[in-house]
Amino acid sequence: MTTESDHLEDACCALEELYEDTAPVDELEQLRPDDGTIDTQTAVFSALANDHRVRILDALRDGELCACELQIVLDAPQSTVATHLRTLRDAGLVKTRKKGRWTYYRIADTAVNELLDMAAAIDGPTDT
Repeated sequence: MTTESDHLEDACCALEELYEDTAPVDELEQLRPDDGTIDTQTAVFSALANDHRVRILDALRDGELCACELQIVLDAPQSTVATHLRTLRDAGLVKTRKKGRWTYYRIADTAVNELLDMAAAIDGPTDT
């Protein structure tokens, strides 16, 4: 059975044949991101990979809203909204504020708005 390290070794051998020294291989290894960075990015993009969560973030662009207001925005039950808000909070995309028995949600950082703007600016696939 071929392992991941076997694939890496094969790729390194191929590059060593291509280049006269191993410096390019060493440089390429430096491009490998650390696991913590990848975990954070994966959590963010996973949270954004749902239309309800993107709709929540879009609604929060204008300011904070409570969960019951977001139920109306999504036309969804409380349990659905709560699940999506938990995912967004766990990914660091929204923050909360308690006021009495109400929890208010807001976008955590302006970078979230920038992500939404970039996604909107990308020409996605079109139906042909």
